[in-house]
Amino acid sequence: MAPRRKRSGRAVKSSTRPKRKRSLKPKKDAPTAIALLKSDHREVERMFAQFEKATGTARKRTIVDNICEALTVHMTIEEQIFYPQARNALKRAGEDLLDEAEVEHEGIKWRIDLLKKMKSEDDLFDAEVTVLQEYVRHHVKEEERYLFPRLRLSKFDNTSVGEKLAAKKEAMTGKPVKAAPSLFERGIDALVGPSPGTI
Repeated sequence: MAPRRKRSGRAVKSSTRPKRKRSLKPKKDAPTAIALLKSDHREVERMFAQFEKATGTARKRTIVDNICEALTVHMTIEEQIFYPQARNALKRAGEDLLDEAEVEHEGIKWRIDLLKKMKSEDDLFDAEVTVLQEYVRHHVKEEERYLFPRLRLSKFDNTSVGEKLAAKKEAMTGKPVKAAPSLFERGIDALVGPSPGTI
């Protein structure tokens, strides 16, 4: 590699130091924390519904792999960002709910590991997916009925935590995370059609 030249004409060695990793920057167009997590819940529910309708073993394997990946990302952002912030906001009032949520995550992770090792042709594969679905359904119900409403009544910074969750999720998946359009924006789109940049 040829050395770079300064304006003075002297050669300057290129830096061989490794580049520092970019820090995760909060996303200003991100959904709130609760909206992002609920959106994840709905996405996984849709995947489980797809699995129930699927017939071929290859198709079932693909859907289960997608479910496992989505749940892994979701649990990671909850454990690293959401749960610590929720504990801080709720203090002792949220201790039992958050302890239970973390234990439920361990059960879900165990089932994910088991499904990753199984073949979709295995006798108990469908049954294992059904049990995972039941675990997830219970976990979602607990969060949406009890944890999220308590957080809305606390000093929990739903917007700031949402930005951090979105940045972490984007870093893990490589896919953009954006806030859902507001009711007003959806109404405008219904009347005049979406703006050119959204098609």
